[in-house]
Amino acid sequence: MAFSEKRENNGAAEDSNHSRLIKLREFDDTKLGVKGLVDAAVAKVPEIFRISNNNNKHQSSSGSVLTIPVIDLKHPNTTAAAAVRREIVGGIRGSCEEWGFFQVVNHGIPEGILDEMIQGVRRFHELDPEIKKRYYTRDLISGFFLVSNFDLYRSAAASWRDTMGCVAAPDLPPPEQLPDATRDILIEYSKQVKQLSKTILELLSEALGLEPNRLNQLGCGAGQLLLGHYYPACPEPEVTIGVTDHTDASFITILLQDQIGGLQVLHRNKWVDVQPRKGALVVNLGDLLQLVSNDKFISVSHRVVPKRIGPRISVACFLRPLIHKGDTDSPPVYGPIPELLSEENPPVYVEADVREFMRIHSSRGLDEPSPLQHFRV
Repeated sequence: MAFSEKRENNGAAEDSNHSRLIKLREFDDTKLGVKGLVDAAVAKVPEIFRISNNNNKHQSSSGSVLTIPVIDLKHPNTTAAAAVRREIVGGIRGSCEEWGFFQVVNHGIPEGILDEMIQGVRRFHELDPEIKKRYYTRDLISGFFLVSNFDLYRSAAASWRDTMGCVAAPDLPPPEQLPDATRDILIEYSKQVKQLSKTILELLSEALGLEPNRLNQLGCGAGQLLLGHYYPACPEPEVTIGVTDHTDASFITILLQDQIGGLQVLHRNKWVDVQPRKGALVVNLGDLLQLVSNDKFISVSHRVVPKRIGPRISVACFLRPLIHKGDTDSPPVYGPIPELLSEENPPVYVEADVREFMRIHSSRGLDEPSPLQHFRV
């Protein structure tokens, strides 16, 4: 190709990128998110949301018998139920090694609280637009926020999703900073999920062959981010994505989803539907747990496909290290847990400065490679 032709092609690409940036800013500046598009009765998905065929590079297993494991927690903390606990731990171990995903039932959070949390997220997202605009921001650290697409300016295509949320641990924002539509249930649900997270981390510790308190002592649940996702009905679900193929940067994520469906996990190079189960919670492992487990447990790709019906609502609690904005102290450093290492099982990761780990995660599009690759030996 001649130099002049290359220059023309580069110029065309720059013009296209500039045009896209203008459209992204126009969308972002409305502060209305995807819900605003649906309220305006758009008949076609805007260009900034349209995905390439590469996003569907893996085969779908819809209609197959594959399903993620379901773990019945029963009464895992009672000393009289040692055999039951061993069964639970064994099930979790197999799920973490093979799938990186499982659902839990009989987890202790009343179904009424789960239902009300879903409704609380829906109430907020369906508030008067002028009220919601007050919370719209790209600063996801301070207080309660509303945003559409965390990686809006970095992703190849925007996702058909809006999100409300706040830091939930060590503490929620003051009650007066939380919107009336979701305040009470947000406070209650965060208490419940904190308690459950401690139990799940204990079971994961035992599944790794460690003392039950090991992961909690490492601070794996010290910081928690609670997000309420809203996926509006989509007029052209085949041309966009609810949220793109990605892994989580957390230690684990505890997910509450409604009954509409759409969540898929990548298993053996096939997309497997995570079928909604009334009263169940989905647990998936994040990149940081894969790192500290030295690849014994896996963090796997997952996505959400949009639907013509909706809205789909989910609530995700991300368990992550505790990092305060503007901290001058040395941030936590995580590497493979020493008890898991041996001559036969040497470390496959160097120690990771968590602040740097999170910086890499937040500086990329969700569909770009995991930060884990930067810390491999």
